[in-house]
Amino acid sequence: MDNKDQITTLNTLIATTIDSVTGYEDSAQNVENDRLRQIFRERADERQRVVEELRSEVRRLGGDPEDSGSFLGKTHQRFEDLKSAITGRDEKAIVNEVERGEDYLKEKFETALESGELTGEARQVVERAYQSVRSGHDQISQLKHGLETNA
Repeated sequence: MDNKDQITTLNTLIATTIDSVTGYEDSAQNVENDRLRQIFRERADERQRVVEELRSEVRRLGGDPEDSGSFLGKTHQRFEDLKSAITGRDEKAIVNEVERGEDYLKEKFETALESGELTGEARQVVERAYQSVRSGHDQISQLKHGLETNA
């Protein structure tokens, strides 16, 4: 069985998840609100664990795990948007950009799971990672709606 497709899929998820870690770390450093900072740091740590799990699965399949973010197209644009929100230190804008990033990441995982390219253990690893991605997505979404209500 050729693992090339699974490795490619996993490496794409690794790159996108690294982008997510970076986004959370940057946001945590630039937000005044302690609660938000703590949430962003916790999510960054959690995403880092996801990255490690995906990397070890790539190694198990005999591949070389991705070690940097994607910074391609849409993701790169999203980080530019996040950077400008951070520069303005606008809490609501930062949460909005983080949520957009979460949407993008969730979509990437869903596409991978629906692709039929992942089997057995690789699929299980991605499904576990997806649970983390989904809970992060939902948490940020609730935060965003909470900020809108308080505005």
